[in-house]
Order: sequence, then C-alpha cells, then structure tokens
Amino acid sequence: MVLRVLDALAQAEEVSGCILCGPPAEMVDTVPELRAAIDSGTVRWLPHEATPSASALSALKRIPADSLVLLTTADHALLSAPIVDYFCRQAKASGCDLVAGLASHAATVARYPGMRRTKTRFRDGPYCGCNLYAFLTGGSRVAADVWRRVEHQRKHPLKMISELGWLTALRYVLGVLSLKDALGLISRHMGVQAGAVILPYPEAAVDVDSVTDWHFAQAIASRPHP
Repeated sequence: MVLRVLDALAQAEEVSGCILCGPPAEMVDTVPELRAAIDSGTVRWLPHEATPSASALSALKRIPADSLVLLTTADHALLSAPIVDYFCRQAKASGCDLVAGLASHAATVARYPGMRRTKTRFRDGPYCGCNLYAFLTGGSRVAADVWRRVEHQRKHPLKMISELGWLTALRYVLGVLSLKDALGLISRHMGVQAGAVILPYPEAAVDVDSVTDWHFAQAIASRPHP
C-alpha cells in the first residue's frame, strides 16, 4: 500500500516532493523499492511517532511554514495521480487555509456496494472522509494539534462534532447541521478558514483499516481500468 501511495504522489503534477513517516527502519530495509526511493532522495523518510497526528506534526515541523502541504495516509490504497491533482487544484482555488477531501457516501456505496465506510451525516447529505488534507497557509497547521486532541474519536463523528460544543452536537443529531455550517464552526474554533473539496472519485473514500478492507481494496485494484 505504501508503494502504491508513493507512486500516485510521484505521478501527480501538483506534488514536488514527498516525506514518508514510517514504517520502521528495519521494515524499510526489507522492501528494495522503498529502500531505493529513500536512498535516491526521491522520498525523505522520517521515523513514525506514536500516533498518526504526532507523525504529521513531526513532518510539518520540518517543512517551511509558507509551503503548501498535502497530507495523506499510507493506507490510501486506491489513491491515484488524478485524485491528488484534482484535490490539490480545487483546494488551492478555494481561498481557504485548510481543506479536507470528502466524497459522497451515496456515490461511494453505489459504486462499491458492500463496502462499509464511516460517514458523517449533514443536512445536505452524508459524506465520507478521504484522508486528504491541504495545509495552504502557515496558520493552518494549528489543525494538526486539534487533530491530535480528537484523533481517538475519528471513527465517531458525533464525538468529534461535540468538540465544537453540545449545541452543535444537538444540531447534528437532529439532522439540521449542514456541511457549510460545520465548516464555519470549525473555522471559528481553530481561527483559520476551513473548507472541503467534494471529490468525484468514490475510490478516494476507500482506506484499509482491517483485513476485510484490504481484500476489498485488492479486488478493486485488480479490475481493469475503464
């Protein structure tokens, strides 16, 4: 999966360099392709931290504050260069400080029936996270620290939304909180302008959290391209 993600980033026009946090050095040495990419300087390797958010913070500290940063995960098994380029271009055009990638839950399930994905229900429809984040200004990096505080709740949308206050959580439970409203509340909470890009790629919502997910992603990846 790591090699697939690195290949997608290498082919993307919007990406000019790559930092990989983990896997452990002893594992890197068992994968010749990964070892070669690191030794050639194509990929810069950093040791991973205790959690994904801590790893992200570690990498961001090594990147100049005025640099645009794309953050994704190594289990984004179906990531492709078109997805990366679409997201990056839309994020840069948004005028926001921080942008997250989302996909329609309905479109994702329609394309891949049987796939189970965590969804966040808003008034304008449920969405799936896509593990794509754009940090477009120095101020946006405060979001990485917020992520650290709510990381253990990432599979529980209601608990995450309750970080914005119980009135917001109540609006979410009642189904009257829109995505636009939620982004406005997040922006005020963090002091930066947060936005979202709705990706027209259902596969962008596929990640691997279990062996079942892995088999599912393998089956999709083995299909011939249309």
